[in-house]
Amino acid sequence: MDLRELWTIFGPGFAGAVFGAGWWFWVDAVVCSSVKVSFVHYLPGIFASLAALMFNCVRREDIDYSPYEEGEWRLKLWLFLAYVVSFVSLAASVGLLVQDALVKTGPSTWTGTAGVLQCVLVLISGLMYWTSHWD
Repeated sequence: MDLRELWTIFGPGFAGAVFGAGWWFWVDAVVCSSVKVSFVHYLPGIFASLAALMFNCVRREDIDYSPYEEGEWRLKLWLFLAYVVSFVSLAASVGLLVQDALVKTGPSTWTGTAGVLQCVLVLISGLMYWTSHWD
């Protein structure tokens, strides 16, 4: 059994564990927060999960990396949009972390840190699943 077969077997499980850990950090931060966390703080994690779902909708075998083929431009556009959504969600979570660190009346810095951890772990789990899923 080579490494590729092991990754195909255990990769989705590891990806699910990393995804769950990301959301667990966020739920812990919201539950332990002393002030009410606004819905805006939830959006980066929701959009990161959506981005992970978006790029896992594309099969790796369907992508042709030839610069002269134009048949898969819709797939490439979909992947580009998925990565844009993922990076925007990560940037938004970092912006909310900075805002939480500067404003004393809002949620604690742990809430912002958990939001960044959530986005990073959700996006890593999406990429882990994408690399381990072979059709």
